[in-house]
Amino acid sequence: MEFYGLLGEKLSHSLSPKINKIILEKNNTEGAYKLFEIPKDKLDNFVEAVKLLKIKGFNVTIPYKESIMKYLDCISDEATRIGAVNTVMLKDNKLYGYNTDYFGIEVMIQSKKINVKNKTAVILGSGGACKAVITYLLDNEVEKIYIVSRRPESVSLNRINKRISIINYDELSNISGYLIINTTPVGMYPNIDKSAVGNDIMKNFDVAVDLVYNPTKTKFLQIATEEGKVAIGGLHMLVGQAVKSQAIFNDRQISEELINYIYTEVAKDFK
Repeated sequence: MEFYGLLGEKLSHSLSPKINKIILEKNNTEGAYKLFEIPKDKLDNFVEAVKLLKIKGFNVTIPYKESIMKYLDCISDEATRIGAVNTVMLKDNKLYGYNTDYFGIEVMIQSKKINVKNKTAVILGSGGACKAVITYLLDNEVEKIYIVSRRPESVSLNRINKRISIINYDELSNISGYLIINTTPVGMYPNIDKSAVGNDIMKNFDVAVDLVYNPTKTKFLQIATEEGKVAIGGLHMLVGQAVKSQAIFNDRQISEELINYIYTEVAKDFK
């Protein structure tokens, strides 16, 4: 039996064990997926334990997507460009880092056949999740990206691009575009009655994407629906990145059918 897990600081509400259990079962792979809640001052010890216990691979979430990188022997191209790692594989006693959030974002956006080429996109929030979204949008030829932050002066990007501008929430009222993406935790359970923006902002966009997956239809997405916009929730991303991680761990191909099946099964928990 192989062992996998999720590295983070607070993981009690994580869906990763359930999602990975389904993936392993559907792929006829014998394995177990555990939660590794590690305090920040013990990250060195965790990395040593991974090698000692021969843990085949683990996913990484807040607050370790960047800090884990210094422990890795090799980092993939997409993770380097994003500046964050969310998937680590142990092979021949070496640690290899990847970013499957990129693939998860692609799954989420393509679930509604959204094309961002030559379009304007707004990203709410400037945290770790924002970086993978930026990279996906730039790779898919978006024309302009506005990153909205409460403290624009504190935003640091791992690469400069003339298509990116950083603004505050007051300036957002003057912006219109095709796509608005919430990468903040606003609206996440249990604070489900909050939204990062209201109807006055939402009306200026055609498509609304929320990386929050619990609830599946956040207040942000409810507002988008009220305004007649295309609304896409974060559960597709969560499932997509998990399937991609297991594909890396076990050198398997990804099927759209598997992603859709897992999405349907996990979505039942929110009904």
